[in-house]
Amino acid sequence: MRAIPADFMARGAMLHVGGRSVEDLIAEAGGTPLFVYDLGMVAARIARFRAAFPTIQLHYAVKANPYRPLLDFIISLVDGLDVASAGELRLAVASGAEAASISFAGPGKRDFELEEAIRTGVTLNVESEGEVARALGIGERFGLRPRIAVRVNPDFEIKGSGMRMGGGAKPFGVDAERVPALVRTIIEGGAEWRGFHIFAGSQAVRAEALIEAQRATLNLAAELADAVGEPPPLVNLGGGFGIPYFAGEEPLDVEAIGYALMEAREHLPRSLKSSVFAIELGRWLVGEAGVYLTRIVDRKVSHGKTFLVTDGGMHHQLAASGNFGQVVRRNYPVAIANRMNEAAAEEASIVGCLCTPLDRLADDVMVPRAEPGDVVAVFMAGAYGLSASPQAFLGQPPALEMVVGGSD
Repeated sequence: MRAIPADFMARGAMLHVGGRSVEDLIAEAGGTPLFVYDLGMVAARIARFRAAFPTIQLHYAVKANPYRPLLDFIISLVDGLDVASAGELRLAVASGAEAASISFAGPGKRDFELEEAIRTGVTLNVESEGEVARALGIGERFGLRPRIAVRVNPDFEIKGSGMRMGGGAKPFGVDAERVPALVRTIIEGGAEWRGFHIFAGSQAVRAEALIEAQRATLNLAAELADAVGEPPPLVNLGGGFGIPYFAGEEPLDVEAIGYALMEAREHLPRSLKSSVFAIELGRWLVGEAGVYLTRIVDRKVSHGKTFLVTDGGMHHQLAASGNFGQVVRRNYPVAIANRMNEAAAEEASIVGCLCTPLDRLADDVMVPRAEPGDVVAVFMAGAYGLSASPQAFLGQPPALEMVVGGSD
């Protein structure tokens, strides 16, 4: 199991988040299970990005965590938002984001979503020729000029990425060799062409792999621009920045990635000289800033094995249960939040309250002896947590959420 992220601290027995004890936070929120997001940690991540990538726009991928108070905070610190549904689009607009700073990606956009995006004035990252035809038709029908970028399915992927979004047959984007003709269709159809979105993978924790992918992305964007005959206004380089969930994984060296990208920008071909570049991040910005707090309701021993049963579980934190893409289940960092000054005394498995053996928050971890009433903290919970989990399963109540820090 990986160690607890260094930004979290204990004062005596009690874990503190954003300078406040978890028991105080639980009392203020009204109970457990509870997600707490430290805005100070998010702001520090954004500042670190700005220092490493001074001439690159930063876009936030709303799907990583759409919690409204968190989103409201992030909007003031980034250059744009990426949404993946009409629901996320409405949330972004309600949070005060300017339409021109929003891009809408994702396969299978329905006509009402295309219409809403076009009426709102956001950029559509189109995923197919059929989607372009529908968007142009909607624009013509309502007398509106769609803003359209093309999501490219590159012929490469990020090596070692957790989820491979590019290379080979994919439901995402348009195969690179078909992109120039599609861009000409967009321009000739009267739309405002906004450029390229090239996303090869996610959750990469090796700087070398991301440097290589970004270099390939710049080369591909230049080739496509030459074939189109016009410079792309924006080149979204995707994201893919991972975080170290498990033992043996090291934090990503973003400074090395930034140095390599800034150097590459000094030698851009003429076809990209006027282009704006963006990196789109979600998990790296918010993942480590969140902690999931759940209270132990029962302690039991079965065939000599200790189980700590909590009031939360996989219906709130599917990723920590190992059922969100892990091939081999590994434990997220966990702690007994009100016994931080006690040494590990026993091996236990921490499980949730659902009637399924899949509901496991930690297997065979060494923790201080814990009893009903104690609080379990599951770290790395800021991205793909509550909104990416089966909240309606078995009719259990939803988890609470809150933010701390930022403006304190």
